[in-house]
Amino acid sequence: MSNGSSFNEFLLLAFAETWELQLLQFLLFLGIYLAALLGNGLIITAIACDHCLHTPMYFFLLNLSLLDLGSISTTVPISMANSLWDTRAISYSGCAAQVFLVIFLLGGEFYLLTVMAYDRYVAICRPLHYGTLMDSRACVKMAAAAWASGFLTAVLHTGNTFSIPLCQGNTVDQFFCEVPQILKLSCSDSYLREIGVTVVSACVGFGCFIFIVLSYVQIFTAVLRIPSEQGRHKAFSMCLPHLAVVSLFLSTVIFAYLKPHSISSPVLDLVVAVLYSVVPPAVNPLIYSLRNKELKEALRKVISWIFFSSGNIAISLHN
Repeated sequence: MSNGSSFNEFLLLAFAETWELQLLQFLLFLGIYLAALLGNGLIITAIACDHCLHTPMYFFLLNLSLLDLGSISTTVPISMANSLWDTRAISYSGCAAQVFLVIFLLGGEFYLLTVMAYDRYVAICRPLHYGTLMDSRACVKMAAAAWASGFLTAVLHTGNTFSIPLCQGNTVDQFFCEVPQILKLSCSDSYLREIGVTVVSACVGFGCFIFIVLSYVQIFTAVLRIPSEQGRHKAFSMCLPHLAVVSLFLSTVIFAYLKPHSISSPVLDLVVAVLYSVVPPAVNPLIYSLRNKELKEALRKVISWIFFSSGNIAISLHN
């Protein structure tokens, strides 16, 4: 095959050869997907409906939940369908769309996590200026910049990846279309342009990482100066969930896209891909709600309202 236009589909990695194991993978992914839908859906509903949560921190959290829902919906349902119907095929255009959406949503999430670090820095280190620096207009602009940056990154990577001649077949060793795995199908030296774009993206990402680290150095320095234990606990409860999400996201994405080929293996690549594309959208709602009393109270109200409404509907239907 001389190039990508000589075939019209890719073959994705099968988790298992037997129907029983494929069904097990389908059920596992279904459980994770439903947990992600429920958790992020509840957070979005709670923030949208509770006026007490109409603050910059929760506005960015709502955007993060939207990005999480989009990213897991881009990869998991297709893999579930392939396991259920015992197929591996994805169309050429579908693969390109999947690459674009994965990079767009994960890139947007990373840029948004950077914005959230700045929000926490201003809230703790410059509280008197918080209302001015983080007003509604500024928050909308920063969120829009995060989404736009993810979109631009996705356009560059998708365009470069699918303009490269593919000479190594059409079998992608991953359960979704991933740029590093598609580059393995390219002709020798034809992927250097995409490597250049990846290096530029890595430099921008490293700059964001340094910004997050410096922000948290100043945040923890300021928190340790708070005289009251209750004040320190409140400050840590705002920052630690975000730091945990950043750590999980960055460590897995960096390892997936920048690890040396010498340590690459199908099993390791699969595990890392699951860790950065499937696990975070499911666990992020749990991480953010565990230590946040305001969010837990809002979630309790939403769940109570859902059960109350369901009960009223059931009574009306019965009558």
